Amino acid sequence: MSDTQTLIENRPPTVAALFLERVAATPDAEAYRYPVPPASGEGPDDWKALTWAQAAERVHAIAAGLIELGVRPEQRVALASSTRLEWILADLGIMCAGAATTTVYPQTNAEESAFILSDSGSRVLIAENAEQLAKAEERRAELPDLTHVVVVDPAGLDGGDRGDRVLTLAELESRGAARLEKDPDLIKERVGAITKDQLATLIYTSGTTGRPKGVRLPHDSWSYMAKAIAATGLITGEDVQYLWLPLAHVFGKVLTSGQIEVGHVTAVDGRVDKIIENLPVVRPTYMAAVPRIFEKVYNGVAAKARAGGAAKYKIFQWAAEVAREYAKVSQDNFRRTGTASAPLGLSARHKVADTLVYAKIREAFGGRLRACVSGSAALAPEIGFFFSGAGIHILEGYGLTESSAASFVNPGEAYRTGTVGKPLPGTEVRIADDGEILLRGPGIMQGYHKLPEKTAEVLEEDGWFHTGDIGELSPDGYLRITDRKKDLIKTSGGKYIAPAEVEGQFKAVCPYVSNILVHGADRNFCTALIALDEVSIMEWAKENGLEGKPYAEVVAAPATVEMVEGYVRQLNEGLQRWQTIKKFRLLPRDLDVEHGEITPSLKLKRPVVEREYQHLIEEMYEGARER
Repeated sequence: MSDTQTLIENRPPTVAALFLERVAATPDAEAYRYPVPPASGEGPDDWKALTWAQAAERVHAIAAGLIELGVRPEQRVALASSTRLEWILADLGIMCAGAATTTVYPQTNAEESAFILSDSGSRVLIAENAEQLAKAEERRAELPDLTHVVVVDPAGLDGGDRGDRVLTLAELESRGAARLEKDPDLIKERVGAITKDQLATLIYTSGTTGRPKGVRLPHDSWSYMAKAIAATGLITGEDVQYLWLPLAHVFGKVLTSGQIEVGHVTAVDGRVDKIIENLPVVRPTYMAAVPRIFEKVYNGVAAKARAGGAAKYKIFQWAAEVAREYAKVSQDNFRRTGTASAPLGLSARHKVADTLVYAKIREAFGGRLRACVSGSAALAPEIGFFFSGAGIHILEGYGLTESSAASFVNPGEAYRTGTVGKPLPGTEVRIADDGEILLRGPGIMQGYHKLPEKTAEVLEEDGWFHTGDIGELSPDGYLRITDRKKDLIKTSGGKYIAPAEVEGQFKAVCPYVSNILVHGADRNFCTALIALDEVSIMEWAKENGLEGKPYAEVVAAPATVEMVEGYVRQLNEGLQRWQTIKKFRLLPRDLDVEHGEITPSLKLKRPVVEREYQHLIEEMYEGARER
């Protein structure tokens, strides 16, 4: 048995046990950094640090406080909060109490929040603030199981008597600390009693259709993830991670498990509008993100270059092509020889481009970034190659909520843009006859909460899970995702099209696109609905006679339509005839979470968008014949 197999197979049953081991091993080492905004509300944040021992003191107090509230093993405690230090401490506290965390996105409306709280049978809700509390109070009559609400940030709470039902996190920790004075071994005993099959996390898939389904993930899934991620060698105890992803999402949550295993520092701040400001302060060595972030950075750099004048934009375009060529050649040579090399002429051009363009991009990321991990959706290869050539190495990975997030990841230096890498140690994969990816291993869910029929549809008795994704495995084990099984569209001419592939290519071509949906199922040609990024298109508008006009007027202007049409023509040049976009419409606003058009993890909800803009789709096909 290899060292890796031994490491994984001899894992503790829970991340709670791993946490206690980590605290005992490095109590005085820094565990977390978190921002404290200035009291005046102006100026930079002050970043504070927490050691593992200090984190444990709070985690144990939260766990004991929950036990004081009557929470028993496997009972659900819901967490409705943005990504912040207290989310991690609360989640660990819930696990150390032997309970199970139900995650709720803070953007979720009152109706869906109530459904999740009710369906999960959550006994306690840990709410970020008065806004999250109000959602639960609004639907209180529908939540008979919910006995307590714990509020993290008490600002805005009614100063009157709240009774025992609503308390602050500080009050919960105070109760827990008092309990621990009387019973100092309480947490150790609770953690020691947890078995690997006990429910640890209930994550409701935001889903692209219908009600969300609760995915049941046991303690063993997270313990396995912690050990398997460490076994890849991608992270070490010397790393500094910048964690901003939604912790309600499985991708964000899994990053906390790997950190506990290796013991590195995590700087945590979920404010997306602070990413650009935080990166030079945190100076991370690695971070995870979704493709939309890389698309925004790429489009931002391109728009800035364009705003600098024709010469500057021409230099950027040249540097972008050099970056892509350099990345493709280097990766190909590494695959063949084990060395990432490029011919002398290309290397010389790359060195010049690095001085002019790439070095500034790396500095904006903090200057120490060894790698980024990208997941949750497909990254357009041309954007991936650009960053690779610029020295920002994006390791694409793959997994689902049902597989505890991390099933595949690209292996360090041997990464291949356009693939999601190799399976984590201990995870099995096979491709079904119809191309569907099947997974089996310790990370796979127990099933959907209270939905045995839905579970049976995707989980076979021998443990194989049907992902619903279509993919191809290379001879040496790299996986390439080609599309969602249900998202493949078939034209009336009988041609199959992967819309995500076309959409990804357009995002690499057009620096102003925010979202695009390709339509063509049972039609005789393809069309697209395109939403433009507000910041970049309004900058473009200033230079093209549309300054001062609102976004909706800018996107409706003939000049804007003509400009986008040029990018569509450029896209079509690289597509098969049946894939080409014959017509498109610009949407009057960008797609967003609030309107239910994209999920909180920034995935497109195709049925929702197609329903909402059905009139535009029909307009594009009215009386039309394929040319």
